[in-house]
Amino acid sequence: MGPFRMTWIGWGIVSLAMLSLFLYQRSRHDAGIVDVGWAAGVGFLALFYAILGEGDPVRRTLVAAMGIAWGGRLAFYLFRDRVLPPGEDGRYKTLREKWGGRAQLWFFLFFQVQAAWAVLFSLPFLAAAVNPVPALTPWDVLGIAVFAAAVGGEALADRQLSRFRAEPANRGKVCREGLWRYSRHPNYFFEWVHWFAYILLAAGSPLWLLTLLGPALMLLFLFKITGIPYTEAQALKSRGEAYREYQRTTSSFLPWFPREPRN
Repeated sequence: MGPFRMTWIGWGIVSLAMLSLFLYQRSRHDAGIVDVGWAAGVGFLALFYAILGEGDPVRRTLVAAMGIAWGGRLAFYLFRDRVLPPGEDGRYKTLREKWGGRAQLWFFLFFQVQAAWAVLFSLPFLAAAVNPVPALTPWDVLGIAVFAAAVGGEALADRQLSRFRAEPANRGKVCREGLWRYSRHPNYFFEWVHWFAYILLAAGSPLWLLTLLGPALMLLFLFKITGIPYTEAQALKSRGEAYREYQRTTSSFLPWFPREPRN
C-alpha cells in the first residue's frame, strides 16, 4: 500500500475514534480526553504504518515498538493526570465558558482538528516505516539511543512532578525537585528531543524530509499554542510570586543551572 493512501486511511480511523471521544466528552462534560486521544492516535498510526509499510522489516518493528511505547506511556499519563481527577482541565473549562451555547459544535470541530494534528505528527513514523535501507545502521542505533534517553527523561520528569503534587504539604508551592530544578518544563524539553529519533531512523528514506515536521511542529505547539504560555499563565494564577521567582531563576526550556535569586 502506498504511503499516502495509508495516511488517508489512518486519518479516517483516527477521525472516527475522535468522534467517539467527542461523544464521551458530551456525556461527561470533560474535554480532557482529547489529549489522551491525540497521543493514542499518533501511537496507533505508528503501528498502522509499521504493519502496512514496505520498508525494512527490522526498522518497521522498531517504529511499531517506539510508537506504542511513546504513545501508550503518554496517553496513560494524560488519562491519569487530566481525566481521572474530578473536574475538567482548566483549558477546556475556559473554552466551554467562552463558547457558551455553541460549545458542543466547537468541541466537535476541535476534536476533529486534533485528529488532523495526530496525522501530521505521525508522518515522521511513516517516513521511517517506508525506509528501504537495511537495518541496523549507525543512524538507527543513534535513533534508538535518542528515543530511550528522551522518553526516559520525560517519564522521570512526569513522575517527579506527580510525586511532588501528591504531597499535601506542597499545595500552592513550586516544584523544584530533580529535573525541575534545571528547567521549568523538562517534560516538554524531552518530548521535543524525542522527535529527533525518527529523523535518524528515516535516514535514506524517500520521505525523509517529513521527519523534520516532528521537532518543528512540537516546538511551535510548545511555545505558541498549547504548551508553555498556557502552563505558565495557570502557574502564575495559582502560585503567584513563588512562580515569578521560579521564572527569574530557572531556564524556561533547555535544562541549565539555576541562577541565584534576586535579593
